[in-house]
Amino acid sequence: MLIALFVTAYFARDLILPIVLGFLLALTLSPVSRGLHRAGMPHAASGFVLIAATAVLVLGIIGGSAGTVALWSDEIPKMGVEIQQKLRGMADAVEEVRAATAEVEKIGKEENGGETSEVQEVVVKAPTLLSSAFNTVTQFGATLAVTLILALFLLSSGELFYLKLVQAMPTMAEKKRALSTVYDVERRVSRYLLTITIINACLGFAIGIYLAVLGLPSAYIWGIAAFLLNFLPYLGGFIGAVLVGAFSIVTFDSLGYALLAPLGYQILTGIEGQLITPWLVGRRLELNTVAVFLTVVFWGWLWGIPGALVAVPFLVVFKVVCENFEALNVIGNFLSGEAVKLEEADEPHGLDADKTVQGADV
Repeated sequence: MLIALFVTAYFARDLILPIVLGFLLALTLSPVSRGLHRAGMPHAASGFVLIAATAVLVLGIIGGSAGTVALWSDEIPKMGVEIQQKLRGMADAVEEVRAATAEVEKIGKEENGGETSEVQEVVVKAPTLLSSAFNTVTQFGATLAVTLILALFLLSSGELFYLKLVQAMPTMAEKKRALSTVYDVERRVSRYLLTITIINACLGFAIGIYLAVLGLPSAYIWGIAAFLLNFLPYLGGFIGAVLVGAFSIVTFDSLGYALLAPLGYQILTGIEGQLITPWLVGRRLELNTVAVFLTVVFWGWLWGIPGALVAVPFLVVFKVVCENFEALNVIGNFLSGEAVKLEEADEPHGLDADKTVQGADV
């Protein structure tokens, strides 16, 4: 059953991914939407405002960075040559190793009588660059549209989803249990996602300012990249530092000065990962690092980069569900970052479970 579920998730990625992103976006914005509703704004209006603001922000980031990124993509071969020239000493050492390896292979062939097996080379014609770019843009646009529309419907529905869930439960105890679990998932996951998003935005701003002070061109692009890559635990900071380091080596004449860019990048991401995020997220949502790593690897293998980005939110949802069902408490305790006694989920602030259950029964 579990294998069939994962096989379905693999082949239906294009369908399931935007649905998952839509739910995660709705969870992230739900506290803001509920706050606007308490201020007198209808759910439909608050949902429209939040999704419209999100769409404008995403499209603004894409529009502001697309031109620079496209220019860089055209100059990647040139950048590669410049990096090789500036790192010629290391390249020479690698070439010596390669030559020695080739010499050893040649000696081995001579000892075998010079017999070599002929290998038939098969060349697979790859799609053109224009075709690949068009397919990528089309797929991204469809995913973004489905994500935003689904999140809009979820935010606009208000408490309708919870009422339907309560109505599906047969007994009053199960109604309260289901409602308490859903509220706990929503509150804690939305708190986690919103907090992480704000932290990543601040990190991206700090990295952009630092690189701009160093004199790196288009530093804001790297700030945006740092914001997005930091959603990828462990690997995101390393990938960002490597990319920034490569670009700074091409940009600056001094190799020592160029290394200040990736060094500062790593220091800032280290401060965020080791101090700021654990302090702001709190012990209740701390996760087992082994579980996080394995989850990122698994979903990255299953769905690629999008899967790695949504892996931790998946794990947070699963952890909260495990903590709300006694039979799964052992798994929830294993997923926790600290070996602490599991506490009962707090009653959701501003949400009256009994009142909602009674409203659903009516």
